[in-house]
Amino acid sequence: MSKSTVLTLVGSLRAESTNHKLAEAIQLNAPDQVEVVIHESLGNIPFYNEDIDVEGQVPAAAAALRAAANEADVLLLVTPEHNGTVPASLKNAIDWLSRPFGAGALAGKPTAVVGTAFGQYGGVWAQDEARKAVGIAGARVLEDAKLAVPGSMVRFAEVHPKDDAEVVEQIKGVFEALANAGTAAKAA
Repeated sequence: MSKSTVLTLVGSLRAESTNHKLAEAIQLNAPDQVEVVIHESLGNIPFYNEDIDVEGQVPAAAAALRAAANEADVLLLVTPEHNGTVPASLKNAIDWLSRPFGAGALAGKPTAVVGTAFGQYGGVWAQDEARKAVGIAGARVLEDAKLAVPGSMVRFAEVHPKDDAEVVEQIKGVFEALANAGTAAKAA
């Protein structure tokens, strides 16, 4: 049986990002039949501009993102909350993946959104905005695959999310939701 691939896009570009650490914890807790791939180059993708989205001239970083998304079975967005919404790097990735309109890498792609933020709600506003954006872009949003961890800067100051038992349990819940949606965790 082949593994399902979950392409993970982390909206924070910071070196010590708690969302990147959450993505690592998700990767480490994936069922055996699921491979979680963290895409590392969102910061290298130029802002979407239709003038540079021309066949044969698409910037290499954007083309690599599209190729990775096309090959993945599921897309997982891991987002912080910037001013109550999704960070520009993640929104830019969504824009690149939405094109060409109606036939982009997001078209029909099962997509889940999770994350952590400093605030008391764990970034749910940003997660809702990301779900809205990918849904409009054509993805099949997996509404039951949710994880919002509040107080990230304090909670993960000395503990990696992979070592937080509550977070690990919630990650298992995300994979159960993916399996129930018939997308990633074929092992269930």
